[in-house]
Amino acid sequence: MNMFLHELKAYRKSTIIWTCSLIAIIALFLSMYPAFSKEVEAFKKLMEGFPEPVRKALGLSVESMSSILGFYSYTFLYLTLCGAIQAMNLGTSIISKEVRAKTADFLLTKPVTRRGIMTSKLMAALTCLIITNVIYLVAASTMASLVKTEDYSYKIFFMISITLFFIQLMFLSLGIIISVVGPKIKSVLPISLGTVFTFFIIGMFSSTTGDDAIRYITPFKYFDTGYIMKNSSYEISFIIIEIVVIIVAIAASYFVYDKKDVHAV
Repeated sequence: MNMFLHELKAYRKSTIIWTCSLIAIIALFLSMYPAFSKEVEAFKKLMEGFPEPVRKALGLSVESMSSILGFYSYTFLYLTLCGAIQAMNLGTSIISKEVRAKTADFLLTKPVTRRGIMTSKLMAALTCLIITNVIYLVAASTMASLVKTEDYSYKIFFMISITLFFIQLMFLSLGIIISVVGPKIKSVLPISLGTVFTFFIIGMFSSTTGDDAIRYITPFKYFDTGYIMKNSSYEISFIIIEIVVIIVAIAASYFVYDKKDVHAV
């Protein structure tokens, strides 16, 4: 049994649904840009009526919203929310589904090590995220080129878009460690939604208060689109932290799963 292909097949429907959902969301948002760009001054006056903490929490920037990159960076906040849920679902279910379906003991009787099982499942989940991001990037780039009213930097557009994958990696690794360390998980969705929305709310709180220390807590604030647009680069400190967190979470998952007792049905 090729476990990698088996897992890809198992997550095929889910990957298609999430990919189509992300494409539909960005197509909907960007399709509104031509009309928005014509009424941008009126919209700016409307936004100025909102309290500044509210604008920051929602990711609204009066100065940058008139450009397609500024408009895209605002809508991208909600795309990352959807992408994080997808990755968290994958990570949380990757091991727990075997326990939930009472097939874990059967799987471990096969001539394959636990590390081999973990690697196959991890590579399958990673492949699903890569497929999602590649298709999304193509669709978003095409849509942006169709609705643009002036030239824009595709480099910055790409740098913003690829952060979706970076954020998903964080939530994938977090979901995996939860699925390995936690007890029997009866339902993945409540854990995924609860975790993702908690980090999302923390991110909104960080934007409202302007406290940079809180940014280190939530992956949603590791890649500031305003900083990317201004500097055409990422903040190195957050890149380093993300790499460390992912490595530690995955390494811990391998270690715990290798030692974990799996009860027979």
